[in-house]
This record gives sequence, C-alpha cells and structure tokens, in this order.
Amino acid sequence: MYIKRSAAESIKKSARTFPVVAILGPRQSGKTTLAKEIFADYTYVNLEDFDKRTFAEKDPRAFFETYAQGGLIIDEFQLVPQLLSYIQTRVDEHKRFGEFILTGSQNFLMNQAITQSLAGRIAIHTLLPLSIDELKQAGLLPDSAYTVLYKGLYPPIYVREELSTEQWYANYITTYIERDVRQLTNVSDLGLFQTFMQMVAVRIGQPVNLSSLANDCGISDVTARRWLNILDASYIIFLLKPHHKNFNKRLTKTPKIFFYDPGIACSLLNLKRTEIPLHYTRGGLFESLMIADIAKGYYNRALVPHLYFWQTVKGHEIDCVLDEGLRLVPIEIKSGQTIQSGFFDNLTYWKENTDVPGNTYLVYAGKENQIRTAAQVISWENIDTIVQKEGTRE
Repeated sequence: MYIKRSAAESIKKSARTFPVVAILGPRQSGKTTLAKEIFADYTYVNLEDFDKRTFAEKDPRAFFETYAQGGLIIDEFQLVPQLLSYIQTRVDEHKRFGEFILTGSQNFLMNQAITQSLAGRIAIHTLLPLSIDELKQAGLLPDSAYTVLYKGLYPPIYVREELSTEQWYANYITTYIERDVRQLTNVSDLGLFQTFMQMVAVRIGQPVNLSSLANDCGISDVTARRWLNILDASYIIFLLKPHHKNFNKRLTKTPKIFFYDPGIACSLLNLKRTEIPLHYTRGGLFESLMIADIAKGYYNRALVPHLYFWQTVKGHEIDCVLDEGLRLVPIEIKSGQTIQSGFFDNLTYWKENTDVPGNTYLVYAGKENQIRTAAQVISWENIDTIVQKEGTRE
C-alpha cells in the first residue's frame, strides 16, 4: 500500500528547476518509497549495500559511469560524502535538471557535505513521518489523538497491519542507536545512550536542563549537550526556541525539548495506549504531535518553519508561535478533549499585552471546531488548516 505524500508536488517542481534534489529525514519516514514513486524510471542505488558503497568509495568515476547514464537515486548518500564533488562536476558539465536524487537520514553530516559541494545546485526537502492530513486523506487516521500518540506516524505502522507497534518502535530505537549513533559520534556505552534517550523523553515539552540530564545519566554537561545534538541531527528530537524579539516583557530564553514522533517517546517511556490519558507526559506528548505536524505542513511545501514558543518569567505562555515575518500567530495547545474556559487565559493575555494583530488559535484533543472571542478552536484532526491559512511565505 502506498500512502500519498504531500511533499511530492514540491519535490517534482524542484526536479524541474535544480540538477540535484535531496530528500532528507529520519530513517523509515518514507524517503526511498517517495523517491521511487516520483522517479520511477531512475536507477536506484542504496549505499548501505556494502558492495555498492565500496564501489563508490574505491572508484567513484566508474560508479557514475555504471549507474548514472540516466537519472540516478542515491540512497543514504552521506555514507560516501566524497561523491558530492563528482556530482558537482557532472551537473556542471551536463546542465540537466533533476539528474540526481539524493536521500539521507543524518542531518548534520549531510548539510555539512552539501554546503561544501553543491551550494546553488541542490534543492533540499525534509520528509518527516506522516502528517495527520496524509493519514486522513488515506483513510487511516485513528479516531483518537491518544491512539496517534501511541502509534506515532511512521509509515510502516500504517502500511503493514501485521506489525506490533510496541515491537516496531523497540527495534527502531535499538537499530538507530547501533547504526546512526555509532556513525555520528564515538559513544562507548550504547546502553547509557539509550538511558539518556529515556531521560530526554521524560522531559518532553520541558525546557532543556543540561545539568539535570547529565546528573540523571552520570555524564558531563558537555556530553549531555553533544548527545542532545546527536538526537537533533538524526531527526529524533527538535528544540523549540523561545520567541523574544520586539517585546518589552522579560521572557524565557531556554529552548524546550520535543520529539518529531510521539511513538518513539511513548516507547522510551514504556507507555501503553490506555496509560497515556492519565500520564504526566500527556501534555508534552500532545504538544509534540501538534507542533511537529505544523512543521510538516511547512516542510511539505518546501518552506522552512519558523516556530517558537513564548513565555514570560511570570509564567504566561503560548505553546507555539508562527513567525510569518510581519505577523506572529499564537497557538495554544491543550491535550484535553473538552473545551474549558481556562484554555483561553494565555491567549487573552497575549492579546492584551503584545499589541500583535492577527488570528489566534486553540488546538485541542477533541473533535469540534468553534469560533470563540479569544481564538479559533481547532480539532487536532484539522491542525493542517492553520498552515494552509497562515503559511503565506513564498
């Protein structure tokens, strides 16, 4: 079963205007499936295949003569970064659009290599796991937000019905640690790194506290920062920064920890589906789901999301703020399924104290959409409508 991806049109457009297109994102997010679907007549080479990787490393000229007679998809290209210099030479000679499609799953290594070799020649797309709208369009969206928190949004969970969600995530985390973490850094104790991941999951939706993380894991602050960067570079977590420009109020300046996929966090926390509604991390998990989905809305349109949170030192907070240049769009996120008057308190404070005109939104785990004086109320199922309406940057 193929689930249609919203990023397909923007990727096709890039292939008509750039000689190289990169599709970056976490493992199992659907990069290879999408590349093969869009560029079905291209030759496909996966550099995780030892023989092909060795061929590319030892004799790159012969590698391209063998495989690059037409369009070429190179999967996990960051494993042989020196290929990018040869790609640069070939695209400068051939001047053909869409000649090379690159996919990869290690953000830091890939961006570093791309900057050095293909600046101006490459369009970069980020493909995260499925969005809520993509599941909805495919008729696969679960009825409850809590089920989505547990199952996450990785395509295999929805394409292969026989898969156990719990087992799939346990294997994913183990494989990620054993492969990607080893490639990104010299971590001698992989078991300790998994403990670190669990401690990060406990802090989902909370401000980064390196000393606390380090103490809980028995590592230094420097190591904790480096390991957080590894999780960020491999699309496991993202750090949501505070918005503090153009305000006179004293504001918090420490980023918060979120997971791109709540299923990974639930697995690290050993949470069952029925335990989520009562668990203390429920709010952070739901915020992760919603904020990551907003980011997907931008990435799928080949736009960079400018997402922040806003918080004063006195505790007034907006969970997500879209910075649209001349506009700031505040979004309050609540994991409850029933709308309560207190949900609007921070949005009311925002309106009264920021002098920033525009729409305000409340997203919650219930089903009903409403128009209230303080905000437009949006069901979690319709989170995509916010980016459709507010994401106007070109």
